Amino acid sequence: MEFQNYINGKWVKGRKTFQTINPANEALLADIAQAEISDVDLAVDAAKKAFPSWRFTPAPLRGEMLYKVGDLLKQKKEELAQLLTRDMGKVIAEARGDVQEAIDMAYFMGGEGRRLLGYTAPVEMPNKFGMAVRDPAGVVGLITPWNFPVAVPSWKIFPALIAGNTIIWKPSPETPAISAAFVKVFEDAGLPPGVFNLLMAPGADVGRALVEHPEVRVLSFTGSTTTGRAIAGAAARLNKKVSLEMGGKNAIIVMDDANLELVADATLWAAFGTTGQRCTAASRLIVQKGIAGRVKEALVERTKKLKLGDGLDPNVDVGPVINKVALERIHNYVQIGQKEGARVLVGASTADVGGKGFFYAPTLFDGVKPGSTLEAEEIFGPVLSIIEVESLEEAIEVNNRSKYGLSTSIFTQDINRAFTAMRDIFTGLVYVNHGTTGAEIQFPFGGVRGTGNGHREAGQAALEVFTEWKSIYVDYSGKLQRAQIDNRKE
Repeated sequence: MEFQNYINGKWVKGRKTFQTINPANEALLADIAQAEISDVDLAVDAAKKAFPSWRFTPAPLRGEMLYKVGDLLKQKKEELAQLLTRDMGKVIAEARGDVQEAIDMAYFMGGEGRRLLGYTAPVEMPNKFGMAVRDPAGVVGLITPWNFPVAVPSWKIFPALIAGNTIIWKPSPETPAISAAFVKVFEDAGLPPGVFNLLMAPGADVGRALVEHPEVRVLSFTGSTTTGRAIAGAAARLNKKVSLEMGGKNAIIVMDDANLELVADATLWAAFGTTGQRCTAASRLIVQKGIAGRVKEALVERTKKLKLGDGLDPNVDVGPVINKVALERIHNYVQIGQKEGARVLVGASTADVGGKGFFYAPTLFDGVKPGSTLEAEEIFGPVLSIIEVESLEEAIEVNNRSKYGLSTSIFTQDINRAFTAMRDIFTGLVYVNHGTTGAEIQFPFGGVRGTGNGHREAGQAALEVFTEWKSIYVDYSGKLQRAQIDNRKE
């Protein structure tokens, strides 16, 4: 099986190929045509030529195209989910949810084709009219990660398309098969050639060429903070608009009055769902001391029962991590935590699942100190650090001290505590009596501090990065009227 790049409405072979493997069993999944720097020029040229026609396609008709994509995604949901699990490793129920998120976004953004809201406002002069409207930005470059290989790209692709932009997408080389299959859905829906282009390649060269190409006016990136900052620097030098969604070190706060069973259910899902490989995964559990013992006991018991294995098995709870490098990185963090004095409650080792695959045992640490490596660094794996505090105020202070600021949740039955937390927690997402994961596409998604640069994905907020505001004034007075002067005569 071979998957190819997609440029100007055609599937394109490369001079070289690279391979993608199933992380659950290390079996070869597919050969992938490798894009080169010259392909970036071809894709950008195709997108630039397709832009005028796509821009002038009425937005409601662009929306109807997105509805077609959504319909096809529904039809192909199980097929895509199965491929996603083989390509990335997450359990099949989560893979279905990954595809469902793209379906939701297709329909939501399709509806924006009937709105794309601007606004009118009163003006200072008589016989004069003013309004603000959105224009598409032009050719946009999208760079996305492997952990949500359909959902995360959909947060960028659909708002970019409905706004009238054309796209070059560079997905992670860890999940190229599902990326190509996703693009095939757009082709099957009848999206015009050049509007959506796909470039797949390992390494940084193709991504760097996309970032630095002078005809790419907007860049949207999801990935590591280090890479995101480098992209931001390059974009600033070229006066490009850039949206960054980067790291997280998310916390669940548990107060003494919390529902213990709900805490255990939500924490296991938030910490070990997607094998901890989510930007919103719960990596810290900040627990008030009065309930800490019972929380630890419940979590240890439940964690030991989690079943590891191939995500295609519906009885499996936790799949593999993405590759061997990730496996080694996670274990290195675990060893650092032990050296710094944290106590292992369960896990802390690689797991043997049939002798193949990249599996790490879900891990709980106790006695983690604020400011330690485990508490501060993004591990991006199934490792949860428990931190005890005396009060809500201390819990919020520990949470907000992180260099990241994506998602926080709090468990309490006290309405006053809940509203205090909602006010004082400084992250982009806040959940009450729920884990740190579970964002829905109709609301803005993103974070503060080291997590992002102020833009948001999903919801109507997603349109901001892909549109430019144009203010329009129509004077039908038949004479020169000078704003701020002629209507302020003394």
